[in-house]
Amino acid sequence: MNNAPVALVTGAGQGIGRGIALRLAREGHVVVINDIAADPANTTQGAYEVKKTVEAAGGRAEVFKADIASADQRLAMIDFIDRQFGRLDLLVNNAGVAPKQRVDILQAGEESFDRLISINLKGPYFLTQLAANRMIAWKQASRIATPRIVFITSISAYTSSPARGEYCVSKAGLSMAVQLYADRLGEYGIPVIEIRPGIIETPMTSVVKDKYDKLIAEGLLVNRRWGRPEDVAGVVSAFARGDLDYSTGQSIEVSGGFNVRRL
Repeated sequence: MNNAPVALVTGAGQGIGRGIALRLAREGHVVVINDIAADPANTTQGAYEVKKTVEAAGGRAEVFKADIASADQRLAMIDFIDRQFGRLDLLVNNAGVAPKQRVDILQAGEESFDRLISINLKGPYFLTQLAANRMIAWKQASRIATPRIVFITSISAYTSSPARGEYCVSKAGLSMAVQLYADRLGEYGIPVIEIRPGIIETPMTSVVKDKYDKLIAEGLLVNRRWGRPEDVAGVVSAFARGDLDYSTGQSIEVSGGFNVRRL
């Protein structure tokens, strides 16, 4: 039976998820790297690149390919963790997608809305339900001491972008999921927090690099630079250590001061 803490990071093949997985592995977690795309023959990018990087540094990582929008695949992933480790100390709900095209809310159709709600909201909502029930059982069996759950949302949870309304709605819904699970899991001593990244330099944001380069240069942020995955990973690390347990239900923004109102 594995004695090291186990972390599941969804969408860990690139970007913020990759940064979180590498940080947790460096600090002693066995990391389960989830991604919808995972090719064991490709170790130069994606999930198996992350696994290779973790192992090269002396850590342990497993890859589980799954679409979190699929109920069957969510269950298969949690069952895999149960069989392999018999514990899950940290769930990081990070996986998410942006619209394939930005379309004004007055013209946008339902297909993109359904896709984003399914992946960004329904997937982590029900994955957390599965994980939380196992965590309760494992804690009651004294396999784990204090399991924790974190949702990676976005400043889009409260910031209007009418050309990608479905993304904003999905992240706002996820923010409420944090409140619900923090409330429900309080009696079991399972802390739940939200981390809201701002403008983070990842493959997802590369398509709008010029736009945000200009806005940042013009003073959009207090810290006049792009955020990095490592900035988000630092907060996840503090949460994993137990430093933020009394802040259950809280939202921590990692946005370079985007939320600061200035005159």
